[in-house]
Amino acid sequence: MKQIYICSDTITGIYSALYDAWKENRDKEAGIELRGKTQQQLFCEYTVVEENGEKAFQLERMVKRYLGYNAYWDIYHALLSDDEQKGEAVFRTMQEARKIQDSRRIMDHLGNPDVAQVFQLSRSVSNEAHLYQAFIRFRELEGGLLFSEISPKAQVLTCIAEHFADRFPLENWMIYDKTHQVFLVHREREKWRLVWGQELDKQAAARISKEEKEYETLWKGFFDSIAIQERKNDRLQKTHLPLRYRAEMTEFSD
Repeated sequence: MKQIYICSDTITGIYSALYDAWKENRDKEAGIELRGKTQQQLFCEYTVVEENGEKAFQLERMVKRYLGYNAYWDIYHALLSDDEQKGEAVFRTMQEARKIQDSRRIMDHLGNPDVAQVFQLSRSVSNEAHLYQAFIRFRELEGGLLFSEISPKAQVLTCIAEHFADRFPLENWMIYDKTHQVFLVHREREKWRLVWGQELDKQAAARISKEEKEYETLWKGFFDSIAIQERKNDRLQKTHLPLRYRAEMTEFSD
């Protein structure tokens, strides 16, 4: 009977499920499904896996040791995607790695559909994170906090955290992922962290500082002044700046 491991859609949750699946069914067919997105199948046994930091650490160490760091980062980024089958694709990729002579070259075996899927998901997440590094716009709230909201498909906050921590090490700033309801929080001179389970105070987020209002006006004026209407090309602009990124960008706000 096929064993299905149900876990939360977080890195720690999926790592925990992968750890149990690998320990109990490494040579058998097994599935990894996300909590709330499970589709009941016949002749399957379901096990709910709770997040466990030690299991996640052991799984991470095993992947780095036997599959290498390059494969580890591909797997990590793939598990941040919004694909519901990502956990199972990673598990089968780990199984496939046991069949080849050099398991550290598993990501070169793109002829395998599961390896190809992990590679594609990883590239998609990396590309989205790269775009958000350029498209994120902070606004200064009353009290001096720099705040931004984004609506990513993937869970990209950990991918962009170091970039903004390096850019603003002496600032208090926060990025809110509206899709997954997670905060990326950075205090001045401290390490960034993720915060779950908290609701956004929309009224506080709307109270921008007086200086911010002036800079927004200046920025929009600059954005309009450098535009050349005669050379306007909406199709090309959408290629470089898709519509879904514009809702939280200052230059496109009302």
